[in-house]
Amino acid sequence: MLTLFTPSSSSSITKFPKSRLPSPPISSSFYTSSNLNFLHKTQFPLHKTIKPPQNKKNFTPLALSDFGFGGFESAQSVLEAISVLTAIIVVHETGHFLAAYLQGIHVSKFAVGFGPILAKFNANNVEYSLRAFPLGGFVGFPDNDPDSDIPVDDVNLLKNRPILDRVIVISAGVIANIVFALVIIFAQIVFVGMPVQESFPGVVVPEVRPFSAASRDGLLPGDVILAVDDVVLPKTVPNSVSKVVDVIKNKPKTMVVFRVDRGGKDFIVKVTPDQNLDGSGRIGVQLAPNVKVFKEKPRDVLEAFSFTGREFWGLTGNVLDSLKQTFVNFSQTASKVSGPVAIIAVGAEVAKSNVDGLYQFAAILNINLAVINLLPLPALDGGSLALILVEAIRGGRKLPLEVEQGIMSSGITLVFVLGVFLIIRDTLNLDFIKDLL
Repeated sequence: MLTLFTPSSSSSITKFPKSRLPSPPISSSFYTSSNLNFLHKTQFPLHKTIKPPQNKKNFTPLALSDFGFGGFESAQSVLEAISVLTAIIVVHETGHFLAAYLQGIHVSKFAVGFGPILAKFNANNVEYSLRAFPLGGFVGFPDNDPDSDIPVDDVNLLKNRPILDRVIVISAGVIANIVFALVIIFAQIVFVGMPVQESFPGVVVPEVRPFSAASRDGLLPGDVILAVDDVVLPKTVPNSVSKVVDVIKNKPKTMVVFRVDRGGKDFIVKVTPDQNLDGSGRIGVQLAPNVKVFKEKPRDVLEAFSFTGREFWGLTGNVLDSLKQTFVNFSQTASKVSGPVAIIAVGAEVAKSNVDGLYQFAAILNINLAVINLLPLPALDGGSLALILVEAIRGGRKLPLEVEQGIMSSGITLVFVLGVFLIIRDTLNLDFIKDLL
């Protein structure tokens, strides 16, 4: 689960994890691993080339059967993933900042990162700063700053502006992420091409960790798993990977029989999963749908826009479907909710395999952030919009300040606690941490 805080009443904050509690916060965002589907249900998935099964470098690990992530082996790929996340956060905060600044609303701070200040400068009464930890940022408003010399009744304080002005400021972060996602998708279509996929039965094993259960029992990189315990794997791309993962997790220290295609010949490989600290099974492999992808470049600008729209709505539908499944089947999907550590690990894996995959990684995170922030929940942009709606229904009368602060503080506290828990859990699930343990 990735937690982004973007308050806008007195400050707009995006943090992993949160170092202080703003008053009042207006938004946060959640990413689940199920939302990071790099091949979705539309005909034209935005994804890098994946070819079965001769060369393992052409495979993209989309699911990790041992929940080990393994994304921190390359410092460069980790930095690329962090850069993508930071850019998305900066774009979100820039949306809030510009929406306020262009309307003449007072803004006091714009920070990249959080924690101690590394460098800063002032321009037009705004403090711009670079802070020690790059996974976040915030925009500050002087509305409730006791050190501000701006009169509390100044019409250009955010809290004193009409409802429409405040709605624009609060919504601008979401709009900025949507526009950024469209730009990213358009750029990939123009410069790389639109990947068109063809699915094949089974699940590909692009990589096997040394000294793992899979390596010990004879599973090899490039194998295509056709059946697990006599359950045949069809062409359904997302479901095939999930089936294999579920079987492995549910059978620690119990033999699992794989029927694999290796170089055009069928083999039976029997693997006994090791047991994780949480009791689930792991065999130490990465899994990917068995698909072949070729790239189609648009013939003209109109077709490029058409491809972009098609891909954007396909990815958006995927995010919405994942979000729906998270709420409808929370007991089954709660374990798949991922924090910033897991998101960076996934992004690092994508970058390590093929930098082109960062396009879709960035697009999905932008869409995810936009969608989640619109939910009418405390500490989300949607929560603040809901409070403004209540104000409008009440004829312009705001809820008592202590009520608003209570609602937002409770939401921020919940998100903070959950964020810390997920950071700890995801860190413990990293491969090199597991090896140490």
